[in-house]
Amino acid sequence: MTHPHDARLPLAFIPPGSEVRLAALGEEIDPLQREQLTAYGLAETRPIRVLQQKPMTVILADEVELALEHGIARHIWVTR
Repeated sequence: MTHPHDARLPLAFIPPGSEVRLAALGEEIDPLQREQLTAYGLAETRPIRVLQQKPMTVILADEVELALEHGIARHIWVTR
């Protein structure tokens, strides 16, 4: 049974200060870019802290700070 708070959301819609877990990298993301994101520590179920959303989405994943374009952050799926 899925709970409403377990719903997948795009990373671009998560407010700064929130901690979420990576659910999936969308197929819309270029394979090379998906590989780079994984190398930077974006792996399924890994905790991610959202630091800011403007002008870019900035996250902390595994002690690595990443700045992502909103076009990419919209295709990174997370759960709360």
